[in-house]
Amino acid sequence: MMGRFLLTLALLALAGPAWAEEPAECRAAAQFIERDFALPQVNRAIIAKQLGILVVGAGSSSLPGPNGIKNAYPQRLQRALSEMLPGVTVTVTTDVKAKRTAAEMVKSLVPALAAAKPALVVWQTGTVDAMRSTDIDQFKVALDRGINIAHSAGADVVLINAQYSPRTDSLIALGTYNENMRWVALQQEVPLFDRFSIMKLWADTGIFDLYVTTKKLDTAEHVHDCIGRLLADLVVESAKPEEPRVEGGR
Repeated sequence: MMGRFLLTLALLALAGPAWAEEPAECRAAAQFIERDFALPQVNRAIIAKQLGILVVGAGSSSLPGPNGIKNAYPQRLQRALSEMLPGVTVTVTTDVKAKRTAAEMVKSLVPALAAAKPALVVWQTGTVDAMRSTDIDQFKVALDRGINIAHSAGADVVLINAQYSPRTDSLIALGTYNENMRWVALQQEVPLFDRFSIMKLWADTGIFDLYVTTKKLDTAEHVHDCIGRLLADLVVESAKPEEPRVEGGR
C-alpha cells in the first residue's frame, strides 16, 4: 500500500499544479480550481499509466468548423493531461450532442460507458435544462442517476456547469441550475468544475471579450484552451492521494 502511495506521489509530483506554466489569461482563474473531493479511479489509472476519460456534453462542449473537434476543450484536456502526466497514456472520448438535457444524456450514458470504459466521466450539463425550464427536482434526479451509473461502472465523475455568456445572462435563469449542480456535487462528493464563474471572471475583468466569441472563432478556441488546461489541473490535483495522518505528531 505504501509503495503504491509513493508511486502515485512520484507521478503526480511531475504534474503540477501547472498553473505557473499556463498562459496568464488561464492562470487568472486558478482560484476556482478547488480540490474538494478525491478521484480514486483516476489515481489508480495514473498508476497503471492508462487514463481513459469520457466527456459527456451538449453544444458548448464543441466548436464549429473543420478543426472544431481538435480545438474544443475535450481534446485540449487530453493534450494538457498528456503533458502533465509523462509516461501516462491519456485517451479522451466524447459523447457530445447539441440540445440535450441532463435526463437525455443519462439515457446514452450506459452504452457510452460500456464502449469507453473510462476511469473518469466529465459531465457538462445545465444550459439546455435552464433554457427549457426543466423542473429542478427532475434535474437533480437526473444528475444523481447519472453519477450513480458512472460510479457503478467504476468511473469517477467531475461535473461542469453552464458556460457564462453576457449575451444570454439576463435571458436564461442559470443560477438555480448551477446552485443545484453544486448541491448535488456536495452530496455525491464529486468535484465541480465551475465553468460559469471562471468565464464570468474573464468577462468581468476584460481578459476575454465574450460578446465576440460567437463571431470570432479564435477567441472561442482560446477560451476552450484555457478550460481544457484548468480542467486538467482539477483532475490532477483531485487525483493526488491524501497524505496519511500521523497521530501524535510522529
